[in-house]
Amino acid sequence: METLLFAVLSTGAAAGAEAVPEDSDHKMANNNKDPCKKETPCPAKCVYVSNPYLETLKEDVLYHFDLGTKTHDFRAMFGDVKFVCVGGSGLRMKAFGQYMNELLGLGRVTDDIPDICANTDRYSMYKVGPVLAVSHGMGIPSISIMLHELIKLLCHAKCTDVVAFRIGTSGGIGLKPGTVVITDVAVDGCFNPYFEQNIMGMLVAYPTALNECLAQELMKCSEEINKFNTIIGSTLCTSDFYEGQARLDGAFCNYTYEDKMKYLNRAYEAGVRNIEMESSVFAAMCNRSGIPGAVVCVTLLDRMQGDQIDSSHEVLKEYQLRPQELVGCYIKKRFCKK
Repeated sequence: METLLFAVLSTGAAAGAEAVPEDSDHKMANNNKDPCKKETPCPAKCVYVSNPYLETLKEDVLYHFDLGTKTHDFRAMFGDVKFVCVGGSGLRMKAFGQYMNELLGLGRVTDDIPDICANTDRYSMYKVGPVLAVSHGMGIPSISIMLHELIKLLCHAKCTDVVAFRIGTSGGIGLKPGTVVITDVAVDGCFNPYFEQNIMGMLVAYPTALNECLAQELMKCSEEINKFNTIIGSTLCTSDFYEGQARLDGAFCNYTYEDKMKYLNRAYEAGVRNIEMESSVFAAMCNRSGIPGAVVCVTLLDRMQGDQIDSSHEVLKEYQLRPQELVGCYIKKRFCKK
């Protein structure tokens, strides 16, 4: 297979990736703008997207959202969106929307919020004021499909100055369960700081460093909340829950406990503090679209100590509220400045 590696290193990305020559026809977008700056992070013509063929479409159907440019007024429905929060579970995204409803003083946490994507069983979407909460399912392919359509939605709605978050759960490495990890860079199974995608037989690599300023602002929010431990660290993004994460409890396992521990120790030495399955493509697409992004995940266990979660349902439920509380604090501070 022909290999074509594109890489533009941004601040915070690890060294070692190949840079694209200045005269190359192949360049990669890496416009993860700094939200601390007042500049608008998207072009005026068509925000966030980079696809000339979209302008030739008579209608753009966002199939997995059951939305289309002929059947829906995107500007009226979504034009005021400033904060996008994505997570695996539809129920969790609805709960986040209800939480933000009360936190921003727009309603009550018990208010029912309609699912904009109720006519499809692929994803769920909830809107509360300037906040859009969308489920992405489990794993890289599922979140990738969702993000393509979400970014086009923001384009059609002519949204500007949007900030994106992924909230969720993860396995920790050398961390006490319940610790919240804000990702500085997502790495693959070999600890490379990029997301590699096969496009028509060519391997294309996109940087996965996330917005440093946004991470620091979230850390300040954690200090203000002062209820749980929060750190900034690298996140290992895998394409599998079992063997891809060096678990010993899958249906198949052709390595030893010693092999597992050596790998996890290598990960820790590389700066990895948690493992999940969506951060790399989320970071890559934030970079490509120019949307400042953050990944905020709570750890449910320390993988150095075992593979299966043994905390009670009540404890796990409280853990899962931590990322939404942290992101909610950031959104409320920004919202109240308007």
